[in-house]
Amino acid sequence: MELVKAALAEALRLLRLHGASPSLQASGMPAPTRDSSPAAPPGLPPTCSPALVSRGTQTDTEVEMEPSSAPPGLSNGPPALQRGGEEPSGTQSEGGGSSSSGAGSPGPPGILRPVQPLQLAETPRRNSSSSSSPSERPRQKLSRKAASSANLFLRSGSTESRGGKDPLPSPGGPGSRRSNYNLEGISVKMFLRGRPITMYIPSGIRSLEELPSGPPPETLSLDWVYGYRGRDSRSNLFVLRSGEVVYFIACVVVLYRPGGGPGGPGGGGQRHYRGHTDCVRCLAVHPDGVRVASGQTAGVDKDGKPLQPVVHVWNSESLNKLQEIGLGAFERGVGALAFSAADQGAFLCVVDDSNEHMLSVWDCSRGIKLAEIKSTNDSVLAVGFSPRDSSCIVTSGKSHVHFWNWNGGAGAPGNGTLSRKQGVFGKYKKPKFIPCFVFLPDGDILTGDSEGNILTWGRSICDSKTPGRGGAKETYGIVAQAHAHEGSIFALCLRRDGTVLSGGGRDRRLVQWGPGLVALQEAEIPEHFGAVRAIAEGPGSELLVGTTKNALLRGDLAQGFSPVIQGHTDELWGLCTHPFQNRFLTCGHDRQLCLWDGEGHALAWSIDLKEIGFCADFHPSGAVMAVGLSTGRWLVLDTETREIVSDVTDGNEQLSVVRYSPDGLYLAIGSHDNMIYIYSVSSDGAKSSRFGRCVGHSSFITHLDWSKDGNFIMSNSGDYEILYWDVAGGCKLLRNRYESRDREWATYTCVLGFHVYGVWPDGSDGTDINSLCRSHNERVVAVADDFCKVHLFQYPCARAKAPSRMYGGHGSHVTSVRFTHDDLFLISLGGKDASIFQWRVLGAGGAGPAPATPSRTPSLSPASSLDV
Repeated sequence: MELVKAALAEALRLLRLHGASPSLQASGMPAPTRDSSPAAPPGLPPTCSPALVSRGTQTDTEVEMEPSSAPPGLSNGPPALQRGGEEPSGTQSEGGGSSSSGAGSPGPPGILRPVQPLQLAETPRRNSSSSSSPSERPRQKLSRKAASSANLFLRSGSTESRGGKDPLPSPGGPGSRRSNYNLEGISVKMFLRGRPITMYIPSGIRSLEELPSGPPPETLSLDWVYGYRGRDSRSNLFVLRSGEVVYFIACVVVLYRPGGGPGGPGGGGQRHYRGHTDCVRCLAVHPDGVRVASGQTAGVDKDGKPLQPVVHVWNSESLNKLQEIGLGAFERGVGALAFSAADQGAFLCVVDDSNEHMLSVWDCSRGIKLAEIKSTNDSVLAVGFSPRDSSCIVTSGKSHVHFWNWNGGAGAPGNGTLSRKQGVFGKYKKPKFIPCFVFLPDGDILTGDSEGNILTWGRSICDSKTPGRGGAKETYGIVAQAHAHEGSIFALCLRRDGTVLSGGGRDRRLVQWGPGLVALQEAEIPEHFGAVRAIAEGPGSELLVGTTKNALLRGDLAQGFSPVIQGHTDELWGLCTHPFQNRFLTCGHDRQLCLWDGEGHALAWSIDLKEIGFCADFHPSGAVMAVGLSTGRWLVLDTETREIVSDVTDGNEQLSVVRYSPDGLYLAIGSHDNMIYIYSVSSDGAKSSRFGRCVGHSSFITHLDWSKDGNFIMSNSGDYEILYWDVAGGCKLLRNRYESRDREWATYTCVLGFHVYGVWPDGSDGTDINSLCRSHNERVVAVADDFCKVHLFQYPCARAKAPSRMYGGHGSHVTSVRFTHDDLFLISLGGKDASIFQWRVLGAGGAGPAPATPSRTPSLSPASSLDV
């Protein structure tokens, strides 16, 4: 009690001193009250020049005030953040009221610090220093206690007094996220996972209201998709009546006309059906060669809610969706589907990915289910109608071939029945998998299995008279066997001349078979393309072959095959664009480094890195490129010869970012060991030597950018720090982050910063944005998020919950985005879907005027984005 009384007495004494302050009286200003706030209006320059002293992290800082000509008693310096994500000491609090930098702290002449009663309780710092003598420390402690007691009465609006959970004022105006943003006189504060991130407003911005609002005038149009999903899918390659090849990757069904050129049915190139909301798993083409059915997996939305799998039936000429089948009827995903052939495609058979692999038959024109049955607990890999009788359906998969008889029930919904007959292997070895089958003109069925055998299946005359009735003599058995391949057979294709093509896995052979399974001709697929996954017959003798390494080949058995579509086979992370050509570089978990020609839409070259590649960058000369690997090793390669000209290792953890300075004199390498390594680089980029290290981050480096003069670096880390470095001055940490507010950056890829903080969605946990890139004309910002979307924002984007244009198509988290050198295209990488999208930028800064209406009707999403 004695201590409390002493504290209260000291508080009252200070209040009396404050009321008689000659400095405040001389200035003609009233003494601060409980509700007063000395902060300057938003965006106005401070009245004093603050120097922010950093301890090496963003959240462990102090403030030292320099002399100023401001009126006595005013202090409007930048807020300083304390350790542990608490409110700063010596700053204006979010809820109003002001505080000083603490009792006993020395102040420069000409500045009268705010009085103690308005001070927040100071958090002790382990490394903090004080100029006071030991004899004064007990008095300082008493003074601090008095200030804390006074604050109990003043009820400061800071987050400490509310447990850090009350909403905070937002700089974004009405509708902004109140709990995550706070506007102060010279800074904007944002919270990620409860951690405050302070970003200082550039001096040229007088008010945040001056900044642009609304989505950008520029729009994106999908120009080209690199890759093909052959690694883990089947039923994924067909040729339409128009001659276009249809296949899928990620959430996009691609219609490709070999030969390149502009899109459209008549001119070659690519067109895209983008109606799906998650990854496409299978395709079927209607007997008319125009309609297409595509089935997607379930997936989840951005809030973690499950999305239902569905089948889309759409017109390949107009790309319009005709029917949506099975919404809510399937589980997990659509594994296989097929149109009937004997009745002009009136019915569609679907097998889902549930535990029972439900088999259902649907009326295509009405979109209603006619029959459904549990298929098997084993995997089902293929399904098809008999071309002679739509009542006969065949499925195959793990250790089984099932022959189904379907009774339509007069077309009434749900009245149809399905009965099953299991194929009997008899004296033949039962294979582990039967991935594919094909119907022969005489009614027999050929199956390809994991033992490399082609089996011919037939049934007795009695069976043909009473199909599916379950009679004792009705058995389906093997009538012939031919050993065709070493390893599994992944694909069978019936050609127009009646011959059959088979594609092998391990041996990568493509074999043509005549009557009686006599081998007529064969060809071998080069090893670097992988095994045969799917086969489609093109015009004349031309064949299209999809491979397990996500390549699409074109050719024939006599002349061989060449790639027309290529892609990565595993998760992608590394991306950079050429400084003056329409080329870009990619790398990822498949250990391949690929250089792509954006104009020719083709792979220029690829090499095996032997390790996972996470990042890459071109030297400004374009002559060499740097690639960061998973082991702390980084390479410099010649762009033309592909030769490694430098091989260096820094630490033993993965490298997350490599970036050349705009003049090409330095190379910065951000590592997961929390350091940025700086190298001096020769004029041609071939030689480099260690210049220094930037040490100060408390977590791994995620992003970094160089200033336009090539002397400074801005960097982000895994614990949401924004630090600045003077590289030319010896890789020194710039402890006064406030002084970097007006620095101009050659690139802007850091996901945290004043100019881009508005891109963060409401309620973000700090991992929702994987990559960000500002266009070279500094008009727009492209964002890659964790919800399979690419966003386009105006730049600068300094309003909370800023609206954007949002684009889907990727089936996994989007890992990186980059603009080409002329801002005509944007490249985006899918993560697990291993896809590369090339978007054309349209509108004010792009190649042409923005379309009057988007390809799909825009709808306002919860994140205030335009979905186009």
